[in-house]
Amino acid sequence: MTATMGTPQDTGPLVRGEVPVAGGERAARPRRYRPLISYGRWWWALPAILMVLVIHYLATAGGALYAFTDWTGIGDFDLVGLDNFRRIFEDPTMIGALENTLFLAFGFLVLTNVVGLALALALNRTLKTRYLLRVLFFTPVVLSPLAVSYVWKFIFDFRGPLNTVIGWVGLEPRVWLADPDLALWCVLVVMAWQTTGMVMVIYLAGLATVSPEVEEAAALDGAGTWQRFRYVTVPSIRPSIAIASTLMLIQGLRVFDQVMALTGGGPAGATETLATQVYKETFALSNFGFGAALALLLTLIMLVFSVLQQAATRDRN
Repeated sequence: MTATMGTPQDTGPLVRGEVPVAGGERAARPRRYRPLISYGRWWWALPAILMVLVIHYLATAGGALYAFTDWTGIGDFDLVGLDNFRRIFEDPTMIGALENTLFLAFGFLVLTNVVGLALALALNRTLKTRYLLRVLFFTPVVLSPLAVSYVWKFIFDFRGPLNTVIGWVGLEPRVWLADPDLALWCVLVVMAWQTTGMVMVIYLAGLATVSPEVEEAAALDGAGTWQRFRYVTVPSIRPSIAIASTLMLIQGLRVFDQVMALTGGGPAGATETLATQVYKETFALSNFGFGAALALLLTLIMLVFSVLQQAATRDRN
C-alpha cells in the first residue's frame, strides 16, 4: 500500500530578500526604502548652521574689521592698523578699565562659586525646607539686572537701609557708591548676590550624581568630612565646576548693566570696565573704530581665559 506523502519542500538556505512560498519557490521580498532623513543627517542642520555663521560670526568678523579703522559711524574711513590698540594701552583710563574688568571677573568667579557650592552642599539632602530655600536663593536670577541694581542703589544710598543698620551698631555711615575705594566692591556684591543662585543650581545637579553609598563607604573607612569632600565629592562634580566657572568668568568679564545702573562708571572712573568703555566710545563719542578695538580686545580676553579655564578644570582621567 502506497501513501501519498506530498511534494517534498526545498530545505535549502534562504537568500536575504526572499520569502518561501508554496511549491518550494522563493518570492522576492519587497525592498525597504530608507527614509530621506537617514541620508546625511547633518545636512538637515545646515540651514541653522548657515544662519548662525552669517548672523553671528560673519557679523562679528565684519565688526572686528572696524577695529583697524578710524570710522566715526558716518562717512568714509581710513585704515589705521594697530593705532587703536596702541591708544588703548597708552591711555590710563583704558588701563584702569581693564584692571577693573579683571578684578570684577575673578572676584565674581571666586565669590559665586564658593558661596554657590556652600549653598548647594547645605541644601542638598538634609534640610526639610531645602526646596523652599532653593527657590528663594534662585529667585534673584530671574529678575532684571537693572531692577536689582536700582534696588541695591537705594540700599547703598547715604540715607538708605544699609547706613541705618550700621548706625544702630555705632558705626559711621559711608557714601558707598561715591567712594572710589568702595564702589567697585559694591558692584561686585550686587553681581554675586544676583547670580549665586544659578551657580547653586548647577552644583545641585552635580551633587545629585554623587552616590550616597560611596560616601558612606568612605566614612566607614575612616574618611573625615573634608576628605570625603575632597576625594569623593569634588571629583564627582568636576563637570559642574567646569560649567559654573566658565559661565561666571565670561559673565564677569562682560559686566555692564550693574555698573551703568549703580555708578555709571564713576566715581572718577573707579568702576569703569571695558564693556562700559565700549558703549561710551562707540555711542556717546562716536569713535566706532576705537570702540570696535575695545570690543575686539574684550572678546579675545574672554576667549583666552575661557580656554585656560577649560584646560584647568577638565577631567584628566
